[in-house]
Amino acid sequence: MTAEPSGPAASPAGLDAGLLGPGWAGSPAATATGDRAWLQALLDAEAALTRAQAALDLAPARAAAAVTAAADADRFDVRSLAERARGGGNPVIPLIADLTAAVGEEHGPYVHRGATSQDIMDTAAMLVAARTLDLVLADLARVAAALARLAAAHRDSAMPGRTLTQHAVPTTFGLKAAGWRSLVLDARDRLTAVRNALPAQLGGAAGTLAAFSAYGASDPTALPAAYARELGLRAPALPWHTLRTPLADLAGALALTAGALGKIAADVLTLSRTEIAEVAEGGGGGSSAMPHKANPVRSTLIAAAARRAPLLAATLFGTLTAQDERPAGAWHAEWEPLRDLLRLTGGAARDAVELTEGLRVRPDLMREHLGFTHGSIVSERLSAELTPLLGRARADELLSRLAGRARAEHRPLSELLAEEPALKELDLAELTDPSRYTGSAGALTDRALERR
Repeated sequence: MTAEPSGPAASPAGLDAGLLGPGWAGSPAATATGDRAWLQALLDAEAALTRAQAALDLAPARAAAAVTAAADADRFDVRSLAERARGGGNPVIPLIADLTAAVGEEHGPYVHRGATSQDIMDTAAMLVAARTLDLVLADLARVAAALARLAAAHRDSAMPGRTLTQHAVPTTFGLKAAGWRSLVLDARDRLTAVRNALPAQLGGAAGTLAAFSAYGASDPTALPAAYARELGLRAPALPWHTLRTPLADLAGALALTAGALGKIAADVLTLSRTEIAEVAEGGGGGSSAMPHKANPVRSTLIAAAARRAPLLAATLFGTLTAQDERPAGAWHAEWEPLRDLLRLTGGAARDAVELTEGLRVRPDLMREHLGFTHGSIVSERLSAELTPLLGRARADELLSRLAGRARAEHRPLSELLAEEPALKELDLAELTDPSRYTGSAGALTDRALERR
């Protein structure tokens, strides 16, 4: 056994430095899902198995201590394990050989005793997921707090509401930020539920726990619970080798989280366009060719993650059709998509912290843009006000005609309305002020901010 390579050829996250993954490179999730992290999770699963058997008097305490002491990823060559994994189709098989050699002849027989490779791989996957989700949840808490501050600060900052890419009716930036926060809290709640339900895996060769009986367990069904306690995971009701609900739940929650953050990114990308500029990232990225650029890089990387996440989740959902008591290919197909999904979502959460905590908002430009349609943005309100005076058909005809003139003549709609004798008694200045037609945006924002 040799230590994992160090220096220029190695990376803190393992063998993959993330050259093509700027959205997750250097993030806490990158380290938590790297090759070394997976190797440590595999070793933790093996050590916990021996400790659980020792707790039930199925293995000597000294063996449990020896395996636990040897289960240090820095003592193993991850590159060698990866290359030798090809022989048996998974890295557990060569790892068992190396770990057995590391603990010595006396305690070697208690390494991996009664388990199958999938027990260790599935359990390690749950450990990696748990450790990564803890990081993601901490970042989501910061994102939600930043969005709460933005929503409160801009509760009444009127801006154009846009539907099908066009100005519709006025809204407020506070309500938009409150909506973003609501999505983040939805993601948090689902990730928390999944995190708390992540189960250990222990079933033996075909999910019957038979080997543990052969090794002297009077009640092998007690062992999975003891194993889960050692790991800090939930005790499984059944071995889930081909019952992949835990992976499907995890995939769905991660994809939802990436999508929730992607919604924020999509809006920021639109609102930060040069010709709109209602918001801007606190620190834009540069261009290799255009020195004047300040690109919305955080939003760009989050949007990229949100586009990839659903397809990765789909691969994990596809493994629900695993055949027999243990499948060929189905659980093998999960490892890389799961790691990518954890990495992408973790990186997106990291970038969302920077995005939301540094977002610059321009209420002055939002207010200016409300006038781009020369007052037509409040035509819904005007229709409601004019219908009792003129009737629905005449009111709609008048507003359509005058809105067309306002566009063609670049004149305020209020000015054209003032020329209509039937409307002389109306307070047209108030009726055509977009900032006074934001409906219940303020109250809805307040209600959204009550959620904790």
